[in-house]
Amino acid sequence: MKKNIGSALALYPTPVVVVGAMNGEKPTWTLVAHVGIIGHDRILVSLASAHFINRFIKDGKKLSVNIVDEGILPEADYVGSVSGAKADKSAMFQYDLGEAGTPMICKAPLTMECSVEDVYNTPGFESFICTIDNTYVEEEHLNEAVKINYQTLKPVLFEFPTYEYLKTGEVLGKCLSFKTNPEK
Repeated sequence: MKKNIGSALALYPTPVVVVGAMNGEKPTWTLVAHVGIIGHDRILVSLASAHFINRFIKDGKKLSVNIVDEGILPEADYVGSVSGAKADKSAMFQYDLGEAGTPMICKAPLTMECSVEDVYNTPGFESFICTIDNTYVEEEHLNEAVKINYQTLKPVLFEFPTYEYLKTGEVLGKCLSFKTNPEK
């Protein structure tokens, strides 16, 4: 029997990313685990309203979404634990500027450069609705069809209720390959 636990946000785990934006001539970074797909052409990045980086995202209308793997997890965790208002996090990652002008973490296996199309406000949060301008992927994480291979990329996942990082798991099967009716 299922137990009603109230209005619990239960869509975890989610991928861990580091969001970057330019603060003048240097980048600023923050760890984000509240990201999602809101259509085939839009993503959402949700940040607490008090985050230092928010004003630079709103001013520049650009941000980068850098997928976190185990190789950059310690640095990613750090940029999520200190405020950019109190610590200069610009040198935490070696970075390049993408074609759209966003800071891209060199060691991130995948980076999306995004333009902010809208900001959806809820109490205490600003959710940036973004289009994807460019996606950069390390070639070792592309398959023969030039599609992202998440079996090699292995993004770190975040599970909110316990504040734990998780590894991605094994492949269970191809989508739409279970052609039999499980009720029979």
